[in-house]
Amino acid sequence: MPDLLLELFSEEIPARMQAKAADDLRRMVTDKLVAEGLVYEGAKAFATPRRLALTVHGVPTRQSDLKEERRGPRVGGPDAAIQGFLKATGLARIEDAKIQTDPKKGDFYIALIEKPGRATIDVLAEILPVIIRTFPWPKSMRWGARSTKSGSLSWVRPLHSIIATFGPETEDPDVVKFSVDGIEAGQTTFGHRFMAPSAISVRRFEDYEAKLKTAKVVLDPQARKDIILADAKELAFAQGFELVEDQVLLDEVAGLVEWPVVLMGSFDQEYLTIPDEVIRATIRNNQKCFVVRDPKTGKLANKFILTANIEATDGGKVIVAGNERVIRARLSDAKFFYETDLKTKLEDRLPKFKQIVFHEMLGTQAERINRIERLAAEIAPLVGADVAKARRAAHLAKADLLTEVVGEFPELQGLMGKYYAQAQGEDDSVAAASEDHYKPQGPTDRVPSDPVSAAVALADKLDTLAGFWAIDEKPTGSKDPYALRRAALGAIRLIVDNTLRLPILNVAKSALAGLPDKSNAEELPGDLLSFFADRLKVQLRDQGARHDLVDAVFSLGGQDDLLLVVRRVEALGKFLDTDDGKNLLAGTKRASNILSIEEKRDKRTFDGAPDAGLYALAEEKALAKAIDQVKSEAGAAVQKEDFAAAMSAMAKLRPAVDAFFDKVKVNDDEPKVRENRLKLLNEIRAATRAVADFSKIEG
Repeated sequence: MPDLLLELFSEEIPARMQAKAADDLRRMVTDKLVAEGLVYEGAKAFATPRRLALTVHGVPTRQSDLKEERRGPRVGGPDAAIQGFLKATGLARIEDAKIQTDPKKGDFYIALIEKPGRATIDVLAEILPVIIRTFPWPKSMRWGARSTKSGSLSWVRPLHSIIATFGPETEDPDVVKFSVDGIEAGQTTFGHRFMAPSAISVRRFEDYEAKLKTAKVVLDPQARKDIILADAKELAFAQGFELVEDQVLLDEVAGLVEWPVVLMGSFDQEYLTIPDEVIRATIRNNQKCFVVRDPKTGKLANKFILTANIEATDGGKVIVAGNERVIRARLSDAKFFYETDLKTKLEDRLPKFKQIVFHEMLGTQAERINRIERLAAEIAPLVGADVAKARRAAHLAKADLLTEVVGEFPELQGLMGKYYAQAQGEDDSVAAASEDHYKPQGPTDRVPSDPVSAAVALADKLDTLAGFWAIDEKPTGSKDPYALRRAALGAIRLIVDNTLRLPILNVAKSALAGLPDKSNAEELPGDLLSFFADRLKVQLRDQGARHDLVDAVFSLGGQDDLLLVVRRVEALGKFLDTDDGKNLLAGTKRASNILSIEEKRDKRTFDGAPDAGLYALAEEKALAKAIDQVKSEAGAAVQKEDFAAAMSAMAKLRPAVDAFFDKVKVNDDEPKVRENRLKLLNEIRAATRAVADFSKIEG
């Protein structure tokens, strides 16, 4: 079957836009093809700094013929309706329509419409210009004389040429005939801007990709990444070093070159007195270069690796020298910033926070630091941290935000605070908390294990959550401008991974008490706990647990010890995987359903203890005895926080429940017996609530 080749060749495509642009091109073209009834076998898009390309395999040569019946007005209906029907269906006269009888509504006109499919190349000529004109660039421009005309093309950078060919593999493809803004689609592209700028005539994707490679263009972004990574590793290894890999930088660099050439440069040894992270940020941010380290020490070496876009005749000496010159200047600045920062103690910077507003409704950054200090000192005993160290760590944790290095490289906040705290002789735990109190910031980020760091990190996150909850700035839908979901997930991971026993409700109330406006503090903790429950569902679901089990545990009320919630959910999940668990769940749900129906019918509940004197059958007595035993054993196990034992106790209820439903008629003709048996069902529901609300469990 035929293939489509499409290339949009422009002056430049910024690296940050390339991946999305390639995906948008593939999606827009294939969606249009499918909408036109042209189902394809496969499609792949590519991007380089100068071109977007797409190949679509196995596209039919033409659309299928379309046959459909369209129902019209009733026979004898208004003339206006009949004329409208003729116009819509293309019939010349009403006699050309068939008549269909509806037994209820009478006779109707029916038009049989036959629409022959069009050639795919004609469909492409229609849809491709529309896609190009409506392409969703985040930023675009008009240029040249044509830009003054209405409807001129807006593109990311000037569009120079378009390739659009379509045809089978065994024949020369045809050019899809269309033009956009005076640019005619054809078969011509261009090679590397400097090394092979001449025009290249191509037919289909295979020779297009091969000819580009000959013309010093590697079309596939992944191939460029592979070349850069392999060559950089080899070059570093040859010099006795190890590449510091950086996937984000690799993605960006691969979008800056069409023909990657990896080179190594160096900088003066004196700059190695700067922290490694500052060196790396300087070289990475300013020159898009990789750094290398000594594999023996793990420390950075005074070398860097750059990726050029040209095979220079001098072997890259001038390119390397130019990068070295810029990096030398940038490292000189970084060294100056770092050494200047060291001259001022962290606590001496804090008064400036009095003039910096954290949020207009939550006070200044200084007020926020005071709240975090107080909260960290309160949390410290609960997590095994030294109170004085936790308070000191919270006092200094934000100070590096006012340093020169963090001003230049915001991504180093926290880390620089640790270095500066160490330099001024702070306790190791206090210094570490400067970096670690921001963690974890994502599902793969490290969770601090030092108790002081954990106390400050929890205080920071809970102050954030309580504060924005108090001013009603909660996340809505996909919007979460203050990253409150991330803060809650971070707090959950701190608690669970460190096996911390922390009463979230009490700590939340304490955090609220420190806010400027405490008017609605009483209503918030429960709402905030629900938010934590939702985030915990996400966390556990990502780990393979069931979200309904979290609901079943939280529904018991007062469950604000997240570690115990997790343990209870884990035990409940294991129990429900057993036959006893599955059958008891089914029995409990059956009891709940019967109760719900009868409570609705009688407009009352069936609370209260059943009357043992009304038990007529052995199965009733056995169930009552089992319930009493389970209540006692499961309740005692829950008190000891032995949830596995609680589940084992619950399992003993299963045979009695099965036998009861097998032998006992709940809705007995005798009203008192019926009521007593419904109370017994309510006892099943109450007994299972010792571990979870089974009504919330799916299945």
